[in-house]
Amino acid sequence: MAEREVRIGIIGAGGIVRHRHLPGLRAIPGVAVQVVCNRTRERAEQVATEFGVPEVETDWRRVIERSDLDAVLIGTPPYLHCEATLAALEAGKHVFCQARMARNAAEARAMVEASLRSDRVTMLCPPPNGMRGDRVMRRLIGEGYLGAVRDVHATGLAASYADASAPLHWRQDTAISGMNTLTLGMWAEVLHRWLGPHAAVAAVSRVHTPARTRVGGGPPERVRIPESVAIAAELASGAVGSYHFSGVARFAPHNTIQIYGAEGTLLYDLETDEIRGARAGDAALAPVPIPPEEERPWTVERDFIAAIREGRPVEPSFHDGLLYMEFTEAVWRAAESGRRVPLPLETTAGG
Repeated sequence: MAEREVRIGIIGAGGIVRHRHLPGLRAIPGVAVQVVCNRTRERAEQVATEFGVPEVETDWRRVIERSDLDAVLIGTPPYLHCEATLAALEAGKHVFCQARMARNAAEARAMVEASLRSDRVTMLCPPPNGMRGDRVMRRLIGEGYLGAVRDVHATGLAASYADASAPLHWRQDTAISGMNTLTLGMWAEVLHRWLGPHAAVAAVSRVHTPARTRVGGGPPERVRIPESVAIAAELASGAVGSYHFSGVARFAPHNTIQIYGAEGTLLYDLETDEIRGARAGDAALAPVPIPPEEERPWTVERDFIAAIREGRPVEPSFHDGLLYMEFTEAVWRAAESGRRVPLPLETTAGG
């Protein structure tokens, strides 16, 4: 039996849409990408030509208003995620939204509430980091490999903003990216999958280059999104977390998530997707195999279509996204106030 056709409109034609989502959708029988939208028509036409998309658009609202589409894929930076999602759900469209979910927790919460009022599928894009060994980590932790988790250490170190003369990147612009900081949201999403939610955070942050000019020139503008963040966290399980994120760390070692429990230790290398572990009585850490049948491949686009066609559950859900958006905002608030911020966030405190 032929699969039911799913007709999709793409809003935003950036790198991940071109490198992952469009190839992934094209490989699924019965999926038709009908239109691609971008702010510049030239860019939209380039992508449409490359992937055989029959129509282009420059106004995202026209994509959502179309009656011949079943779903929209929102591949823009975070500034448009909430507005476009709410409009798409109101128009009866299924929604796949690129990460990070929104600019702040208030927008993420509005997206969750709209999804609960709708019978449409809503799904977020997961980070590829930690994906290959995800099932093994969940299995081992669930089976008690670690015993009671006591300490968690994670690093997200890069040199993306180490050049003080570089122009302002959109990820450093709060109007576009909101409170999303470095790879904080991605790592939090992985930690939540493996260890559950956080209960509180305290943080120190710095902007090392306080002003940058935009691409094309103009006067220097203030940079508000931190370039270094150190976090002390408490997980709901009672474990203690210490996390360090930086965009100015030249020649940093591999980023890892290290989990220390009463009975064992697991170290996940986020650069190589390799796991090392040891239990009480072992002499040293040793490689933990990821069997082929337990590898989690990139099936993001297929998962979204399967949810539409068959009602399968999605991961990450909008609720998963709200958890990491609240965590990111709590870190922002903690760094600005110098105070410990409990989680979940109070909805009356700034959204």
